[in-house]
Amino acid sequence: MISNFYDTHFKNLIDRDTSGLAASESAATTYLDGKPALRGKHKITRSERHAAFWSSNFLADLPEQAWASEAMALALAQYMGQERVSNTAMLASVAAVAPDVLIRAVRCSGLVLTQHSPRRTELDQLAASNPAIAELCEVLDIFDVAHRERTNAVLMWQAMLAELSPLELLSYASLYAFEHWVPARFSPAGPSASAQTNSSEDWDAVNDILLWKIANCADDSTRLTDAVIGRAFTKHLSPFLFPSPSIAPARHDLREAFANLLAAQTELNSFIAQSANAFSYDHSIEFVRLGDRLEIKVLDAASRVAWDRNGRKLSALHHYWYYRAMDTFVGSGMATERIGSPENHELNQVAYIKALRTQLQLTEVYGVSDAVTNDAGDTVPLFQALLSLELMNVFFQRDFLQTYVKHLHSTNHWAMALSMLAFNGLRDGNQNRFPFTWSSRDEKVDRMVGWTVTTEHPRGNQRHAAAIVDFWISDWSNLAKQLRGGAAGLKPDLFERPFLKMGQTLVQLPWVVGLQNNSTAAINNLRRLGARRDEARTETQRIETQLGAMLGKRGFKVVLNWCPSVGPDGNAGEVDVICARDDRVLVLEVKSTYLRRSQQDAWQHETTTLRKAGQQLQRKVAAVQLALADESDLVQQLGLVAGLPATPICGWIVDTSIECDHQRFCGFLKISLEELLIALRDDRHLLFDSDGMFGQAPQVPHSEQQNLYPQGFSAGRLMEVVETQAVWHGI
Repeated sequence: MISNFYDTHFKNLIDRDTSGLAASESAATTYLDGKPALRGKHKITRSERHAAFWSSNFLADLPEQAWASEAMALALAQYMGQERVSNTAMLASVAAVAPDVLIRAVRCSGLVLTQHSPRRTELDQLAASNPAIAELCEVLDIFDVAHRERTNAVLMWQAMLAELSPLELLSYASLYAFEHWVPARFSPAGPSASAQTNSSEDWDAVNDILLWKIANCADDSTRLTDAVIGRAFTKHLSPFLFPSPSIAPARHDLREAFANLLAAQTELNSFIAQSANAFSYDHSIEFVRLGDRLEIKVLDAASRVAWDRNGRKLSALHHYWYYRAMDTFVGSGMATERIGSPENHELNQVAYIKALRTQLQLTEVYGVSDAVTNDAGDTVPLFQALLSLELMNVFFQRDFLQTYVKHLHSTNHWAMALSMLAFNGLRDGNQNRFPFTWSSRDEKVDRMVGWTVTTEHPRGNQRHAAAIVDFWISDWSNLAKQLRGGAAGLKPDLFERPFLKMGQTLVQLPWVVGLQNNSTAAINNLRRLGARRDEARTETQRIETQLGAMLGKRGFKVVLNWCPSVGPDGNAGEVDVICARDDRVLVLEVKSTYLRRSQQDAWQHETTTLRKAGQQLQRKVAAVQLALADESDLVQQLGLVAGLPATPICGWIVDTSIECDHQRFCGFLKISLEELLIALRDDRHLLFDSDGMFGQAPQVPHSEQQNLYPQGFSAGRLMEVVETQAVWHGI
């Protein structure tokens, strides 16, 4: 029975002379890893595992050292983060023997934002006799008041906009974007620092507002018709764009209400990201109470520097892939070819290079093939899908955003500039130049056929165009059903799937498509939203194969997906990559994921994926050591000589993300796949904006941009390059 699974596990280890500390940590690790998963054919739920583990007898009277272990502390965080299971005796014991562990678990649990939980009541009961817990409760109270204030502000402004349909809300979002964000992005002096800093916050806030609206709208409000669009346009956009005594006045009250809701949502999000999530997941700091306010005290300055440094790494990688794309573009001969019409050639060239940039990153880092599938199961040529998004970006920037900014400079008023943009569009061939555009799917496909021109299809490919459109669709009708039904699953951000499907109508926001980060959109479309695609497993295998090929080019003997024999401790599992050179052996555990944007995401990645990866690598390195000592076939496959002293073995966790770079898990270094690729290619100079293409002066002297292997490549030097973070020197 699951009810005594963990007690049995604990007892079996004790019977084998395992210490109580190690046995408790092993039981906690089993719980954290989601085991047991099945009872017969029945899938055991998380709630059932919670109930089983927290009713285990071995938890009684555990000493401080046991609770202080990483596994037990993380398990305790799970207890504080769930609401169904209670064990007050256990909690009182932890508070008595290890209050610091309990405080850390409370932080990691996210309880700071769910203070309605029964676990919060249990803390209040403990506070009466425990000063440390009492102080924690005082801090939580301050957070709770601040959270409620900001949540109530959002709710108040939501109520002001409750009458609006999703399309009508998009109207006011679009007006706001053209009034504020577009001018900031296209100012004569270039994007302001604040515009660049706040862009992700702006997207997040708008996305949250739209998800609220979609979850709370009428069933038919996400199914548009020409009549519905006409009424929304007449009531909410026309009075701003074409004011007239014959029509109703502009709803400035709703425009101001949207601006206030956006400000409130941004403030709430900022509080969650910078305060609540920092309290929960940033253990380099602590919040110190001074009366009824909190101040941050830095405990580990190096960790905070590392978080900021990761941001600089991402910026440098942006330069790297762009320069790689330019080299590929020139090498392909496309630099001498005209792309599109003469007047659009230069912009189309840039779009082509940006598409190449994302394709290189997707194929080399994430293992994506030249063709992917959309949600409908249709095959989509990857490069054409990426190029279509970049060409849309060019189109909306040129014909909407930049033209609007020109009108804004001449009129000095956002509404008049929008009016001129829309009027000139109607005058010049009845083109839609409104703050949002719409069309049927078939119309959109017909317009995009010209973007699928290839040597094989000189007039474009209708089927490819249709598949590309479907690839970038976010179906709001289906999303509304998911949100209202509380269905699990990741919700798309606006910038990840920019075709907003409402019934048979596709809506696009020029200010989103024209301003978004297309590279991030494509990566997360495939790796985050599309993580369950049939190709996802194949992509992970392709990453391993490509990495093995690169190691092979550097003279390593490479073995992929090696399966060790079953040892006394069970099956160590398939080893992703083993390679050997210069009498050194590398064992690599490869993990593929998506781009994370918050401390919460990074912490969860650290405590789940990377924690497990460390455990897996520990078993796999031991299995490799045993196989080499036994002079198995692996010795010959790696080009080693049998009978010699033990070969030094090094294990690395190689991850497609940069979170937790150069931290150790079970003693093994975690590095990013991109760092390893750059180290193997020896082209770190491409990380730096040496040409000033991105408006930056060279960040390091030229002398520091020389190759990483001045004495020639060797396995030892590669390990030194990785261990010392030589790739990132100067970043």
